[in-house]
Amino acid sequence: MTIASMLALWQASVLSAAVGSLAPPARADALSCDLTRYTGSAGLTAAVSGDVLTLAWDGDPGQEARLSLIIDDGVPTLQEWAVRRKGGAWAAVISRVTPEFRIVSGFRRITNQQLTPLRELGVEITQEIVDAKKWDAFWDAPLDLSEPTGRGGNPPPAAGVAGQPGLPRSPDEIHRATATYRAAGCSVKTDGARIEVSFPGLTLGVFSGRLQFTVYRGTNLVRMEAVATTDQPSVAYKYDAGLRGLTIREGARMVWRDLANQWQGYSLGGAANENPVALKVSNRIVMAQSGAGAIAAFPPPHTFFWAREVETNLGYGWYRKDGASSFAFGIRQAESEEEPRYVANTALYSAPPGSLQRMPVYLYATAGDAAAALESVLAFTRGDRYKALPGYQVMASHFHTDVGERLRESGSLDTRLPDFEALAAAGINIVSPTDRPRGAERLEILAAYFEGARRNADADFIVMPNLEVSRLLGGHWDLLFARPVFWTEERAAGQPLVEDHPTYGKLYHVGSPEDVMQMVTRENGLIFMPHPRTKGSTGYPDAVKDTDHFQHERYRGVGWRWGMGSDLSERRLSDFRVLPLLDDMNNWMADLPTPPKYLIAITETYRKAPGDDVYANNPVNYLRLASLPSPGDWSPIIDVLRRGDYFVTSGEVLIPSFALQGSGARRTVVADVEWTFPLEFVEVVWGDGTNTGREIISVTDLPPFGRHRFEIPLDARGKKWVRFAVWDSAGNGAMVQPIKLNPTGGTGDDAHD
Repeated sequence: MTIASMLALWQASVLSAAVGSLAPPARADALSCDLTRYTGSAGLTAAVSGDVLTLAWDGDPGQEARLSLIIDDGVPTLQEWAVRRKGGAWAAVISRVTPEFRIVSGFRRITNQQLTPLRELGVEITQEIVDAKKWDAFWDAPLDLSEPTGRGGNPPPAAGVAGQPGLPRSPDEIHRATATYRAAGCSVKTDGARIEVSFPGLTLGVFSGRLQFTVYRGTNLVRMEAVATTDQPSVAYKYDAGLRGLTIREGARMVWRDLANQWQGYSLGGAANENPVALKVSNRIVMAQSGAGAIAAFPPPHTFFWAREVETNLGYGWYRKDGASSFAFGIRQAESEEEPRYVANTALYSAPPGSLQRMPVYLYATAGDAAAALESVLAFTRGDRYKALPGYQVMASHFHTDVGERLRESGSLDTRLPDFEALAAAGINIVSPTDRPRGAERLEILAAYFEGARRNADADFIVMPNLEVSRLLGGHWDLLFARPVFWTEERAAGQPLVEDHPTYGKLYHVGSPEDVMQMVTRENGLIFMPHPRTKGSTGYPDAVKDTDHFQHERYRGVGWRWGMGSDLSERRLSDFRVLPLLDDMNNWMADLPTPPKYLIAITETYRKAPGDDVYANNPVNYLRLASLPSPGDWSPIIDVLRRGDYFVTSGEVLIPSFALQGSGARRTVVADVEWTFPLEFVEVVWGDGTNTGREIISVTDLPPFGRHRFEIPLDARGKKWVRFAVWDSAGNGAMVQPIKLNPTGGTGDDAHD
């Protein structure tokens, strides 16, 4: 059944009145716009007439869009947003509405989870250390005023540390505000195939800055955002965004799909709301509809989310009936987790003083109905599903799903776990959960884990066990094997490394880094460090970069995940923590006779079920692998990870082929890329063993939903490694793994294609 036919089941009649349709305003403030950075082009124009700025652009294929902006008593106002088929009549989807931004901010603290490994390393906890590390806090909840308990088995935020108040938190730390505007004019800027319009004079709680609208040629999409800074020293915050002042007329209606993907609606016939009504919407999309068209509101699919332990949907849409004649709607973030054991893990975004925080909401208008709007918006995330690429398998890693323990508790190793159903529904066909069996039943749990992985496999789906360890090598580390391996995390004096167990066969006893690397080498395993430089790995891998085990070629690299230390001034996912570490590691290793260090996409979440927002919180790895291996033999997966023949992605940007062509000093980076959201830039990053350099190439002239082959010359002189990455305008992206260079020799191509 199509989306349109499902919608028709509950849509009683054709809606005829436009949402928010009003006559033009009686007045507007005088509008002075700086157009010095604007250059008009076919299908993308801006013009000021009287006190109205009108943007006109080619929208979706065969469509045109027009957005008129005014200032009313200092408030930037959408006078009208209209769409039409080329040559047809304009349909005013909304008229005379204003932006709404709300913010809640609290005090960012460093946590005991971060301080413990630093203290074990003998690091003196100074104000400088606190100020550097607190922005990557995971188990912090700035809006939680309850007594700290270390819920979920995790330590509460640190108390009595330099530069931060003790616990419990004080209500005085929390500030709530709605944006106010004192715009006196605007500036218009052309950037490739987009136009940006900025209105200064925004105040949003502890932040101040500007309101910005961006339109993109080739799509009906508009990005509306608060772009602001704060001078406060320890700000953590969340924001809600949307539109208000939409008119309630006959046929006006709020529309969304619930977590069972069933259509829901509200005809605005109830009482006025004092507060926004939170909606648990599927795909993070909420819509207002009328006969003239529909408008959808949705957040960036990944940067909108800070680090969490679970993907449960907390309600990312909202509406509010403000009275008999008007309503508002948009996107929101919850202030707390719903499950008590995760309440202490509501870290919010980090806002270091002076950083330019971008708080966007995407708006999409169509002359069709809500079903048409949803269909178009879902295309940006391919329906929240990772696209299948010929010759590739999609792998997701590091889920704390407790497979072995849960199967034993269920009474049957044939129990089908909902976690795997949720992941498979997102297009993932290699799932690598991360169990942590401990205690006297460790071996029994491992046996259930391995057998459960085999029984949960299918022709197009495989489970590859992964183990997380927090001792012996420094920080936390994930251990991936090519086959089931039984082992213990201790080795008594005189005990052999390997012995024969009457039930499990070969059994390793591991009590030192040397033991670990022997076992990993013998059993064709790999090691990656999850959540580096934060959580239980704060201070790592830096502290062990010179050790034999870290420099071993079986220690392949670190986990890549956004969210921990979420900072909406980042241009890339995990821009300030993991990506600099990737480059640091390859400079550390540049002169060693070992392969580069790589990233593996990880998630770091616990149990999940259908209905959870899996796509938004899971980066993935696209492995160059023609087919899935047989259950219990994961060596083909290990081999791909070992040689770096894969790329990591948020899902919207794909790199089906990549090669570093040429030899000596003259090289060419060649990459085939496809994407959904309008692109921002591609980059070639390199290192000389000490410093990191990069060439950033703006690609804002390319349309959305495109494909392109990039051929970028590279002068390899003095460079020891190189990597390639692509980032879009919503903060999504993809990266290939680094390649070591040999500028003075070799004639072949280095390729991942």
